[in-house]
Amino acid sequence: MLPFDLVSVLQAVGYVGLAAIIFAESGLLIGFFLPGDSLLFTAGFLASPASGRVTGAGDQGFFNIWILVPLCFVAAVMGDAVGYTFGHRVGRRLYERKDSRFFKHEHLLRAEEFFERHGGKAIVLARFVPVVRTFTPIVAGMGSMRYPQFALYNFAGAFLWAIGVTLAGYFLGNLIPDIDKYLLPIIGAIILVSIAPTLFELWRNRRH
Repeated sequence: MLPFDLVSVLQAVGYVGLAAIIFAESGLLIGFFLPGDSLLFTAGFLASPASGRVTGAGDQGFFNIWILVPLCFVAAVMGDAVGYTFGHRVGRRLYERKDSRFFKHEHLLRAEEFFERHGGKAIVLARFVPVVRTFTPIVAGMGSMRYPQFALYNFAGAFLWAIGVTLAGYFLGNLIPDIDKYLLPIIGAIILVSIAPTLFELWRNRRH
């Protein structure tokens, strides 16, 4: 069982709340702990007609897919853009900042290592790695990457993540009968896959 009911959360926050969460996780320091992947998938499911059995809306989805998809895309793009701008202007000061509840130096260093390892494509790949996706645009802004180059990767990453994961939830909701019965295991699997890279890095560091 998940620690909280994502369906109820999304019903409570609606379009505006979902966009705010995606925006925060994509580029604000306080958003690193938010479950973006599972929220996007669940939101896509709630846009499918099949979700009416869960929400009590009959044959209507809670969200409109034509509103949901562009909204998530724009929120993801804007979040990374803000993260880049923050990194470009004040990012170096983060190295002098003390650890707090919402900031850990290890997160910044992990994103920096990830960026150095993968280059520009790290902007795209980081979308699928929790914590790293929040700090990578900040690291990109701190470095020598020019904004036009960053923007290209930002759009590509937002397209694959925000649109791709959302549509996966929508189409699976339409294709698989009674998918609501399997929603928790699917979301659990998404969370497990999301944290797998972090767990691997922790295991590798302890081994060395």
